Amino acid sequence: MKPPCEIIVWYVIPSIRSKLAKELLNLGMKQNQISKILNITQAAVSQYISDKRGNDIQFNKDIEDKIKQLAIDLKEESVDSNLLIPKICEICKQIKTEEVICQIHKEKAKLPTGCNACLGHD
Repeated sequence: MKPPCEIIVWYVIPSIRSKLAKELLNLGMKQNQISKILNITQAAVSQYISDKRGNDIQFNKDIEDKIKQLAIDLKEESVDSNLLIPKICEICKQIKTEEVICQIHKEKAKLPTGCNACLGHD
């Protein structure tokens, strides 16, 4: 059985990056600028934008709004790119409380009924 942290690495973080890359692109940034801000390759940005990577999760409106605001702050440089990791961690923590991890864990790992391994459970 995969631990919940592995689900975050394989599905949640790429989905956050994908949404963030798309938002930055919509704000007029070029892929090479986005890659520098996100500290990933331009090829990874291209895959995120074209939904070849990181399109496994549909976020609720609150999470989408947080990602949009982060994109605006990064574009306007009101959030230093050194603060990108703590901001993504905040978003990830909120996602964990909404049992998104549990849902992905059940779908991708085909866990038995009644599993309570994920962080969203009491």
